[in-house]
Amino acid sequence: MQLSARIEALPLAEPFVIARDTTEVAEVVWVELEHDGVTGYGEAAPIERYDETPWSALEYVEQAGELVGDDPFAIEGIMGRLPEREYAARAAIDAALHDLCGKLTALPVWRLLGLLRKGPPTSWTIGLGDPDDMARKAERASSFKSLKLKLGGRDGLDVDRVRAVREVWEGAIRVDVNEYWSLDEALDALPRLAELEVDYCEQPLRAHDPTAVELKTRSPIPIFVDEDCHTLRDVHGCAEDAHGINIKLAKSGGIREALRMIHAARALDLGVMLGCMVESGLGIAAGASIASLCDHVDLDGNILIANDPWPGVELVDGVQLPSESPGLGVEQAVPSPR
Repeated sequence: MQLSARIEALPLAEPFVIARDTTEVAEVVWVELEHDGVTGYGEAAPIERYDETPWSALEYVEQAGELVGDDPFAIEGIMGRLPEREYAARAAIDAALHDLCGKLTALPVWRLLGLLRKGPPTSWTIGLGDPDDMARKAERASSFKSLKLKLGGRDGLDVDRVRAVREVWEGAIRVDVNEYWSLDEALDALPRLAELEVDYCEQPLRAHDPTAVELKTRSPIPIFVDEDCHTLRDVHGCAEDAHGINIKLAKSGGIREALRMIHAARALDLGVMLGCMVESGLGIAAGASIASLCDHVDLDGNILIANDPWPGVELVDGVQLPSESPGLGVEQAVPSPR
């Protein structure tokens, strides 16, 4: 098999603000894996929070070319040979392998895995901002059944942000603090968020915060962890600190590891959320293939960008449906002539 990759820029429809940074252009790595004239594709969405960059991901893929071998169906062996680092790049290779195997068998990846096509509706993420501005954005989210609100402003307005949205939005609301509360801030805010009927709070404390166990015990709403949970080895520890985990392929290293994490979480009675980075439809398609196994889904990365260069995932009644075409079922759109 021949493995190659390149860095691509994905301009966003508008700046995406979370507690720790603002993104206007997401840089990703597109991976191609060719076997007997058939090509599988995958996308890496590395972020600096995990000490990964597009250039480190690209270097990883280029070095992995000698390790993929000649059998695209030997996914377990191939992923086992790859160094355990650069998990976004690993996820791209994993996705390309699944895409390739699906095309070789004429099966969509979700069917190849023996899963259902339809998962839970996806949340629509509203970036951190002024309460009134977040409420205005919520009013425009009629295509979705749930919202995820980014919090962590450290300005005393986080509950006001949720209250402003609740005044205009009757559907489900989830919040994501991206590690920007202390224990005291969380214990102050969470009861008031419970009164506003917030479903759950994602990563309120810094990863590995020793007070997480106390917060889990005292929180009136479920706590899901994101930055705390990367791969299978993290899941058991998360059962002490949270009620659920957020799995992202770019953190776990791909579909196969994510499936292991889901089953481990179920064994530990943890809720399972499937999330994403800012990604094109190529990255979202890989996640959508396993969404049916999850309780909550946040796969809106391709909707955040200005123009999705990999159409194929279909938003139907709030659900990101993977394609019924072979593999991941997305094809790169031909750029319009300038």
